[in-house]
Amino acid sequence: MEKANHTGGVKRRSTHAVRVGNTVIGGDNPVRVQSMTNTPTLDTEASVKQCLEIAAAGADLVRLTAQGVNHARNLEAIRRRLHEQGCDVPLVADIHFNPAAAFEAALHVEKVRINPGNFVDPGRVFKHLEYTDEEYAAELQRLEDKVVPFLDLCREHGTAIRIGVNHGSLSDRIMSRYGDTPAGMVESAMEFLRVCRRHDFDQVVISIKASNVTVMVETVRLLADTLAAEGMTFPLHLGVTEAGNGEDGRVKSAAGIGALLAEGIGDTIRVSLSENPANEIPVARELVAHIDAMEETVPRLTRKPSENVPVVVGYDIDADRLDGYTVMEASAGIADLKRRLAALPADTRTILHLVYPVSMSPEQVTIAASADLGTLLLDGWGDGIWIEAPSMTPEALTGLSLSILQATRRRITRTEYIACPGCGRTLFDLESVLADVKAATSHLKGLKIGVMGCIVNGPGEMADADYGYVGAAAGHVSLYRRKECIQRNIPASDAIPALVQLIKDCGDWHDPE
Repeated sequence: MEKANHTGGVKRRSTHAVRVGNTVIGGDNPVRVQSMTNTPTLDTEASVKQCLEIAAAGADLVRLTAQGVNHARNLEAIRRRLHEQGCDVPLVADIHFNPAAAFEAALHVEKVRINPGNFVDPGRVFKHLEYTDEEYAAELQRLEDKVVPFLDLCREHGTAIRIGVNHGSLSDRIMSRYGDTPAGMVESAMEFLRVCRRHDFDQVVISIKASNVTVMVETVRLLADTLAAEGMTFPLHLGVTEAGNGEDGRVKSAAGIGALLAEGIGDTIRVSLSENPANEIPVARELVAHIDAMEETVPRLTRKPSENVPVVVGYDIDADRLDGYTVMEASAGIADLKRRLAALPADTRTILHLVYPVSMSPEQVTIAASADLGTLLLDGWGDGIWIEAPSMTPEALTGLSLSILQATRRRITRTEYIACPGCGRTLFDLESVLADVKAATSHLKGLKIGVMGCIVNGPGEMADADYGYVGAAAGHVSLYRRKECIQRNIPASDAIPALVQLIKDCGDWHDPE
């Protein structure tokens, strides 16, 4: 049975609530927003300062990386310093590869995020493994034997858990049996959730993320359906990983997260931007406010997208020359528009027409239009879009329209950047490096280029990218062609010219027009 979220007309699916310090996620509670520090966790002063900035911006939770036991232990000092300064925002430890760090972190923070792809299984090397059914069952028993002591420790200390699956870090075991697919991502989470249920541990939040917006939405929907089929109602955390910065990062996040929130899926979110972490919070708050203002839940109604490239009114065609198209207004809400679209004859060519008031700022229009159009375009609706907003110039509206179409993979008009938001593991100045990579490559329409601060998700998330620039060690970078590392440990000063040369060598370069 669904419970109404008290802040709007959208009904949330999760009925189970999880307490994380003074914050409760799920149930009838509002959607919670969070961010993650990008300071070294062993730098107590810098981490405390950034936690305070993120909390002051309005975050309900703050996450910090803990790649080793010493990092996890230092979370106690960070927590103590925050309390001394009157800040009681719950802290979440982010763990990859190191179960010992998770055990230590559970003693000091309110929640620990573990990654099923590398908590028990070894880090993936993209190796195909063969198992009999009996051997695979033995692997699942090994997983349970390793996870149960962690559950017992968290139960003893009142620590919540986030089971956080990333598309870029599925284990070789999962990929060998299920493939690098939404089904594999969901099964990676469900293996751990079934252990939690068998051992009566219910303080669990789940996340399942990808940098590709369409994959992220498809996978979270499959997870929600799988949870319902198995009688589970755990809260879900939503996010588009490696969304990038600026308009692109906001558009990708709002399109993917917004489409799911509008459908009633999701209890806590992070908008991942390759910027100052505090910048994420106002964007997340604006997105949640927009969804909460909806009068009803948007239904999941899908169709096969038209083979025609969607047009942009005011760019491809003029508003007074729309012969052959049916203009569909969103004046009665997105849910109503989607139902009216579904009732049209299958061959009707439609223009999705959204009008935003003069009172909305360009940033508000960007977030609202991305969320509204995301839930339509990702379900296959629309042969064109028409956004009107007095606060934005025609050129800005054209750019926004093309960004939304690219984020939803309906029309590709520019280079796409898969860029992580950075954390304490990041090995270079992410913002400046991303700007430099963009300056050198932004004319390469249709190419996907990954800029990743470290190797945790680098090669995996970049499976969707053509080329990758990944932090390998302090002052050094490795370059990838899809999943293959082509050049290792290049001095950072040489890395961008080497990336350009790699693209040229592979035949994907052309000079700017």
